[in-house]
Amino acid sequence: MSLIRFEVVDGVATLTLDYPQRKNALSTEMRVGIVAAIERIRADPDIGAVVLTGAGGDFSAGGDISAMHELTPSSVRQRLLDAHRWLEQLMNLDRPVIAAVDGAAFGAGFGLALAADFVLASDRARFCMAFARIGLAPDFGVFYTLPRVVGLQRAKEIIYSAREIPATEAKALGLVLEVVPVERLLPRAREIARGLAQGSQVAFGLTKRILNRAFETGPATLFELEADAQGVAMSTDYFREAIARFGRKEPPLLHWPAAPTED
Repeated sequence: MSLIRFEVVDGVATLTLDYPQRKNALSTEMRVGIVAAIERIRADPDIGAVVLTGAGGDFSAGGDISAMHELTPSSVRQRLLDAHRWLEQLMNLDRPVIAAVDGAAFGAGFGLALAADFVLASDRARFCMAFARIGLAPDFGVFYTLPRVVGLQRAKEIIYSAREIPATEAKALGLVLEVVPVERLLPRAREIARGLAQGSQVAFGLTKRILNRAFETGPATLFELEADAQGVAMSTDYFREAIARFGRKEPPLLHWPAAPTED
């Protein structure tokens, strides 16, 4: 039985981690399902955006602790290198990726959420870098993603303390873009995804790959990458049609729906 539910509606692929009896722990079977889903998305040009979420009231509680005692240092290393390959594919995917987080996003589950372009959270979501609780260093790309979002000192505090971060604080720290009531979480994520699905996959892909290198790349190299990217983007049919729509005074296809107002 697959532990990933995959559905496509209106150009938006929704990937649901579906192992609720284990709080969507990232078991070997779950990881295989995620890899297969990424491959399906990359092969389907009609998919314009992705929503990643979890079943049963949790995003993911992280690694499958019940299987960890069987791992050796070499098998751990290989397991993570395999995960890093598809995490990098997810982070550089030429479609926007939105993580819709309800309940727990702990450990590797927190890392998986950070691999998305945007994180939306329900008002009952909780985030925790739980690794230190069992004497582990972070994994699932956290050394790359977390300091980029919150800065080095705050990243150390979040990792060392292994404390739970409620959704409202996660938003204040920049870990979460929006906090919404739980019943609005998936509809809001899909609403944003439908608007972004109308964008240029070429432009999104180029933009992501450059932004993901921005912190460790000097200005001269970034300027060159920018110039190359713009040349490629301007050669696409999407750009030509967008310019034609502008000339006809038609609205752009791409749109970001306004955020819900807060009480």
